[in-house]
Amino acid sequence: MACSKIFSGDLPELIYEIIKYFQNDYSTLYSCVLVNRLWCRLAIPLLWENPFSIPTKNHNFIIIYLYNLNDRCKIILNEYQIIDNLLLSNSLFNYPSFLKYVNIDKVISSVAEWMLEVSNTINRYFLQDNFDKLVCILLFEMFIENEVSLHTLEVDTSFSCIKYYDMILEMIIRNPNFIHNVRNLKLSILSSINDTLIKNLISQLINLQKNLKKISFSSNTLPLYQSLLLSKESNCSNTLNTIIFRDIDFRGINNLDKIFEQLNVLESVHVIFCYSLDNFIQQIINLTKPFKLKSLSINEVLQIELLRLLLQKSGNYLENVEYGIENIVDFKLSLKQLFLKLIIKYCKNIKFLYVYRIESNTSTIIFSLIENIKQNLNYLSIHLSNYQDRNRNNKLNLTILQNLGAILPPKLEYLCFSFYNIKADDFEVFLKNSQDTFYKTLVINNTKEAFRNGIDILPYIKEYIMKKKRVKYLAIRYIYVCNIFGEIQEIDLSNLKDEVKEFELYNIEVLNYIILATDIYRFVNKID
Repeated sequence: MACSKIFSGDLPELIYEIIKYFQNDYSTLYSCVLVNRLWCRLAIPLLWENPFSIPTKNHNFIIIYLYNLNDRCKIILNEYQIIDNLLLSNSLFNYPSFLKYVNIDKVISSVAEWMLEVSNTINRYFLQDNFDKLVCILLFEMFIENEVSLHTLEVDTSFSCIKYYDMILEMIIRNPNFIHNVRNLKLSILSSINDTLIKNLISQLINLQKNLKKISFSSNTLPLYQSLLLSKESNCSNTLNTIIFRDIDFRGINNLDKIFEQLNVLESVHVIFCYSLDNFIQQIINLTKPFKLKSLSINEVLQIELLRLLLQKSGNYLENVEYGIENIVDFKLSLKQLFLKLIIKYCKNIKFLYVYRIESNTSTIIFSLIENIKQNLNYLSIHLSNYQDRNRNNKLNLTILQNLGAILPPKLEYLCFSFYNIKADDFEVFLKNSQDTFYKTLVINNTKEAFRNGIDILPYIKEYIMKKKRVKYLAIRYIYVCNIFGEIQEIDLSNLKDEVKEFELYNIEVLNYIILATDIYRFVNKID
């Protein structure tokens, strides 16, 4: 009875809550659109909250946007012979009004990709005349005219041409209502960019924020914006509750303690892939208030005593940890062991653990860490070293797989393995030892020294995982190093159609490895 009412539309509030659960599951949302008018009306706004970030090879959504332009803008486009050839005759919804998330770089790149798709139907002469810039400007004009109220704004100059940014940013600043409701602001500027105008415009953008709750600093942004958070013009002190630092060099930054002291509602700080952390820690340990460090990824050699003081102050708050120093030769084994012991001692609430470059001498401590935190552990990613010593590597693989399967919690949201030359029989040992564990998402990457036909662990995955329905989402990738010249051949399970269909019979969705795999930064950015 309840199901029939849901499908007939008698319980619209309940239907909306159900559909909202699939907010980022685009294929399911597309299916919901086809159920009936009510479901369509509820699903369409979710599909159009962030269309520029939906992974797709088709950018026809831009044509739908262009249909919603005002008459003046359509006259301008008509000069490019685009109206009759491309634009729709009608539109069922006011699609621009649903927009909640904007990444300026993705808007620019999406327009460029769309132009390549429709290049045969647009006057080629005009394609050389800044047509892409015109479309971008018109899109932002339309968003502003439709009184879009953004939730997230991302300014990322990593890929796009900077000349677009000044015009777009100036337009946004002239229309502050467009960003007055922004809760999440992400900033990333390449260190090679020294455009004073761009930096001044972004400074104004920050100072216009009234309700900002989350801000992300990446690359070259912190030296410019640390003073803004201390500025009297800043409105962040009583609203900002989350800060993410990524790829930031803290060298020469001396006001961090003052910044954190004045942020009255700060609930979480995330430090990911940053440098000069010794300077950062020296300021943090002197704070008079709690420092709620939620994420820590160490990418350099630190003074162990400073790390101990940081974890002593913030370890109870720490939930997301990445252990393993890539490409740092002088990070001695003894320091790695001390680091792990400090994590075990001070950090009991870890939910996300990313372990990179396990050695035989640290594997026992890592097992102790997982045992210590498994009550809260939800996301686990294990990446093994690529030893040239084949026998040593094989023994390490077997040791880890034998022990890990027995200590995992009964349920994990996410489990990722990245192996080097793992043997199928060894992996079967893990599957047998972990038969009581359910994984919502299972991700496997295996690099092999020589090509083999197919994925040799697949029969074991089917026997212990598929048939027992112990996973919801699955990704498996094999990378074969085929010869001494390093020639690579890759097999991804998602490309094997017959295998994918077999897993679908057990309600298991097979996705591409790149889509499903996550790291600490991607994970943190999904947290609202």
